[in-house]
Amino acid sequence: MTPLPLHANDLILFARIVEAGSFVGAAETTGLPKATLSRRLAHLEDALGERLLQRSTRRLVLTEFGERMLEHARRLSEEAQAASVFAQHRRDEPQGVLRVSLPPEFRELSIVEIISGYVRAFPAVRLDLDLSSRRVDLIAERYDIAVRAAERLPDDSTLVARPISVLRSGLYASPDYLRHHPPITTPDNLHDHTGLMLASAGGERQAWRLTHADRRWNGLPRHTLSANSLGLQQALAEEGLGIVALGERFARERLQAGHLVRVLPDWSAPSTTVWCVTPGRHLLPRRTLAFIEHLRAVLGKAD
Repeated sequence: MTPLPLHANDLILFARIVEAGSFVGAAETTGLPKATLSRRLAHLEDALGERLLQRSTRRLVLTEFGERMLEHARRLSEEAQAASVFAQHRRDEPQGVLRVSLPPEFRELSIVEIISGYVRAFPAVRLDLDLSSRRVDLIAERYDIAVRAAERLPDDSTLVARPISVLRSGLYASPDYLRHHPPITTPDNLHDHTGLMLASAGGERQAWRLTHADRRWNGLPRHTLSANSLGLQQALAEEGLGIVALGERFARERLQAGHLVRVLPDWSAPSTTVWCVTPGRHLLPRRTLAFIEHLRAVLGKAD
């Protein structure tokens, strides 16, 4: 048996017409013109091959067939309403699982404030966090967000990258290191020191690029120690093993505790942008949007 070509929306409109008691009343509740409702009902009756309603100038009367069909139409209408309420609730109250990839260095960058604030604001969301230096495949591994800190990100048409905050950077060393090494008054003095450098993917040493007003300086210390962990580099700097380039927010607590000192405070290293990377789709769940908004609010606070 070939199913009849019925449209669920037409059955729902049939239920709405009966509930309203007239085409005029149904037009008010659905927002559709009376003529459109009449035409859609006629199309439904044509598809069914029987009349659902007897129309008169004063009222609408269900046929016996219409009474039977109304049971199905009402169930459809109720399910559609339930789906609408569910979707609205999801939009109003974020819930579900949110998978987030973060660089391990974010342990030092307001991560407790970011996570605790989000969890308190949206208790119905379950956070699944990955703090590692590996580059996750958002789509294959079903991550909702990857937070990345970089000057720029590789082009990827399957992803959308939103800039969240810009982190200013500078050079830092421990007081003990500076006491036992030659003074640093100009960038050229850095040649005689040990630089704690982030290792590039290919293992090349990347020069420090410093700016002061309209002046520029590019160079490398004579001695370097490279690693692919900014957190490790910071710890080594605190142990007096060299000079490290850090974001000001990363270094703030160490400065306040006296573990690090700013080197060449008038000179800045390149700023780093914090990005939220999401799968390239137009509509994001409310829980994802809420996390992005919360991250922007925390990182956007004045230093």
